[in-house]
Amino acid sequence: MAPTPDLPILPPDESLLSQKFGRETANYFSGSPLNRLSFLRTDLSFLRSAFSHPSAAFVLLNNLAPLVQASDSANLAFATGEDVKPLTGADPFGKTEEEQIREYNSEEPHSIIVFLGIDEKGALSPHSGLKDTEPFSFKDFKGTPYFAIDATPREKNTDAANKLAERMKEKGFEFYGGGPRHMALHSGQAAMYGYARAIIDWNARTPFCAQCGQPTLSVNAGTKRVCPPTDKASGEVKERKPCATRGTVSNHSFPRTDPTVIMAIINADGTKVLLGRQRRWPKYWYSTLAGFQEPGESIEEAVRREVWEESGVQVGRVVLHSSQPWPFPASLMIGAVGQALPGDGEKIYLGHDAELEDAKWFSLEEVKEALVKGTSNLGESAPEGYVEGGLRLPPQTAIANRLITSVVEGWWVLSKM
Repeated sequence: MAPTPDLPILPPDESLLSQKFGRETANYFSGSPLNRLSFLRTDLSFLRSAFSHPSAAFVLLNNLAPLVQASDSANLAFATGEDVKPLTGADPFGKTEEEQIREYNSEEPHSIIVFLGIDEKGALSPHSGLKDTEPFSFKDFKGTPYFAIDATPREKNTDAANKLAERMKEKGFEFYGGGPRHMALHSGQAAMYGYARAIIDWNARTPFCAQCGQPTLSVNAGTKRVCPPTDKASGEVKERKPCATRGTVSNHSFPRTDPTVIMAIINADGTKVLLGRQRRWPKYWYSTLAGFQEPGESIEEAVRREVWEESGVQVGRVVLHSSQPWPFPASLMIGAVGQALPGDGEKIYLGHDAELEDAKWFSLEEVKEALVKGTSNLGESAPEGYVEGGLRLPPQTAIANRLITSVVEGWWVLSKM
């Protein structure tokens, strides 16, 4: 069983909001130590100097699996600029977006390179051999630049990607071989990986234009794809089919995020929690209910609809608790606590939606015991001390666990302020 990673630690906060609502909850895959500097993704002088700086560190992904230290998979491993140069070229940010579009050649390999941000506070230890390197600086910003690169062997870059993997192996690094939900990366590194995974996965999933179906080009440090009007694939510049993205409707392709509501529902008198289970889950394993938010729907409405559709329970008041980026592939889990209406509102009926195999009201005492003795990832055995037949719950890296914990600890109780 993999060790349970720590959650992000927020700085002390004595604000009036914290006094009234309690400390903010930071969930796993949030809490990145990097400043994304998103407004500099189009600044070539910044990108070129950051990419070429000796301190620049590179997160590599192979089929979305991150490069980790072979002796400790809880730590990401970072490649250097010299390592990645055969895959990316020496100056991948040497051309403007306009120049890249004008010189586009669909037959040339185009490595996906994502600028993740810079570590201004030194939260991450410098990677091997670079501890004495002069820090990178640009205008008022100073720190180690971090990039992510898709190092998956593909048709046009197979040799370079395989050689890079061999070089990493010689350094004592390897691509993580376990399931993505079972990795135990330290919290800040998990946030970096989550961002890298989401953007690289989006680029890999979106190679063609949604308007005209022609191949697109990744620009803006990996965070935008455009549909070029010409192609040099044949050795000469040829016009491509017309596309609405090149006209007055600048419908460029940007990474998507899918809002998903996930909710801990308490009964009318606050003594029980509603939990459900799917057929594929281990025996006795339950979790909070969840579902995608639909267009034209508020978060609160989505919570009420999803709970009623899946369990038949009718929810009244809904309060937002916290959120969690969930890069599998690109969800934003919006966590809420809701309370069932009394009487018939608490009745469970599973006939609307076949998603759940079962749904039950569990007492706070039973849930509290399960949080101590029955948490684990899907596919992992129950922890030591668990008694067969007892309730099992998701681990603390899942926002479902944080929501359940908040209910047990009385987060929803009226503030005395």
